[in-house]
Amino acid sequence: MDIARGNGAARPIWPTVHVDRDLERARMEWLHTNGAGAYASSTIAQMHTRRYHGLLVAALDPPRRRHVILSHMDVMLELGDERIELGTHQFPGVLPTAGYKYLTRFDQDPLPRWTWDVEKGEFEQTLALVRGQNAVVLRFVWRGSEPITLRARPLLALRPFHELVQEHGSMLQSVELRQGEVRVRPVPTLPRLVFRHSATFIGSPDWWRRFEYLVEQERGLEFHEDLWTPGTFSIPISPGEPVYLVIGVENAPNGNPAALIDETAAAIANNDPGPAASPAIRRLHVAAETFCATQAPKPGVISGYPWFEVWGRDTLVSLPGLCLARNKIDEAKKVLSALVEQMQDGLVPNRIPDETGVPEYHAADVTLWLFEVARIYAEKVGYEDGFVRDVLFEPMIGAFEHAIAGTRHNIRVTQDGLFSANDPGFALTWMDAKVGDWVVTLRAGLPVELQALWASACDTVAGLASVFGRPNLVTRATEAYARAVASFRRRFWCEATGYPFDVISEREGDGAWSDSTIRPNAVIALAVEPGLFDDEQAASILSVAERDLLTPAGLRTLAPNSWGYCARYGGGVSQRDGAYHQGTVWPFLLGFYVRAVRHLRPNDAAQRDALVKLVEEAAANSSALGQVPELADAQAPHLPGGCIAQAWSVAELLRALSWDLAP
Repeated sequence: MDIARGNGAARPIWPTVHVDRDLERARMEWLHTNGAGAYASSTIAQMHTRRYHGLLVAALDPPRRRHVILSHMDVMLELGDERIELGTHQFPGVLPTAGYKYLTRFDQDPLPRWTWDVEKGEFEQTLALVRGQNAVVLRFVWRGSEPITLRARPLLALRPFHELVQEHGSMLQSVELRQGEVRVRPVPTLPRLVFRHSATFIGSPDWWRRFEYLVEQERGLEFHEDLWTPGTFSIPISPGEPVYLVIGVENAPNGNPAALIDETAAAIANNDPGPAASPAIRRLHVAAETFCATQAPKPGVISGYPWFEVWGRDTLVSLPGLCLARNKIDEAKKVLSALVEQMQDGLVPNRIPDETGVPEYHAADVTLWLFEVARIYAEKVGYEDGFVRDVLFEPMIGAFEHAIAGTRHNIRVTQDGLFSANDPGFALTWMDAKVGDWVVTLRAGLPVELQALWASACDTVAGLASVFGRPNLVTRATEAYARAVASFRRRFWCEATGYPFDVISEREGDGAWSDSTIRPNAVIALAVEPGLFDDEQAASILSVAERDLLTPAGLRTLAPNSWGYCARYGGGVSQRDGAYHQGTVWPFLLGFYVRAVRHLRPNDAAQRDALVKLVEEAAANSSALGQVPELADAQAPHLPGGCIAQAWSVAELLRALSWDLAP
């Protein structure tokens, strides 16, 4: 694959996928986003395997309220008397339709582009989402000796992206024809859909039934859907002359379709730092832009595609890699401003649901990550930059005071200065899987990484308060830091394992308890606040992590010899949630492992080279072109799973390569 930059020079990023009529090869997924929450995604064959697949998944309240609007654009070529269907679909009890047998290659350079070989020529389709708008441009090019006719049939889902639609009688069948436009509004509660074209439209409203989504079947979910079509576009195509369809929600964007495509391509390509950077860094730079919905009226970070929403924890962990490591300072400001505006009771929202947009405050660590981002921002941009002082500092002080006084879910600082997340009915850390009322990973109490985040937060407050002339706050924060560190050192080290306890009780003495399970949270703690450990303890933590947790795809969430360990991530909802943090590998944890190693061995060049190789290997373990997945199996070969593209997976690997492992 080539990404062309402003000077027109071609610089390879991702290789062409030579499909050569191989359906298995064509099951790899691709992803393309618009900078405001909308996206397009499917398999290379355009045979949808997920309910989340579609050519225009619009964000009706950007970056939220995502709806699958245009599911497919089925294409048929008429070459004289011959008719060739290029669509590939799975229906019950039969082999997939045969369009993939003509598909020879797929490129994303930087826009998704398909090439089909037929007997009399070559047919090409390019897809581009319009930046910041709920609109898609499709370009078709025929390379043959004679003109042909293209028949393009839109198949519409018109439903929230978590749901499926079945044939029903309430679809409004009317079609409004205008000069160069077709307008439909089959679902009155949704905006109209506008097609801009230079074609003949043949109205034939109908349902196409029983599409099967095989990954949904594997996930134990309903996997059949019916799709509605308003009719077919008939477009004559001359050899080498591109034709276009522009499809938009509410309105199709005006302007030259070719220019719209070029603008989208340039917006993506400009994220490529160029051939001086390593191939892995270049891929991650371009992938990072996928998650930044900073062109939306309510800027945010989409935590993962295809199904995750805006999550506060993921946003704050990701921002250093997504924005600061790429010098996207203004984008970071937009996202942080939107988050702190929604703080309540000293808490940053953990989740902002896609459909309602009503923030949820059910996590103990999210707000602590705000302190980390503020510190990193100030160190990179400079303390003289007014953003930390004018926008972040007062909310941080509020969060500091609420933590000491206590806030929702019994989130508070204990008398001995440790950070408590002790609401047994909730999973308040990043290991937050629940199945009904079952909290899968029990961590209510004093989790280890929260102690590091709290100590670091106190240190950050003290440092900023000193710069901003708040001496009383300097004293209080400094004392809170010292108390947290002293208590941690007294209580958290487990001599039996040579590793910190993962979580301990608030109480000491009678009735006290501790969990010595080996999990990666101690690695997070070591990376965030190395001052909690002496060098011998730090070396022991890394030794245990390397023995029990480290894999080529990331860190396991549980040591293999532990009770409840799950080697594979799969099955239905309860099986997957039950394995989520019970061994399953998470690539983003590699970023913390790298920082912990580099802190202990900063001048070890051979170690650095080995870490670079490790991070690049993890970045290549993908099921979607150019992306890093949410997780992987705990057992070799560590097959990717979960979301096909995860913000903090990309961000932490990019941060590691760009900052921590820079020569």
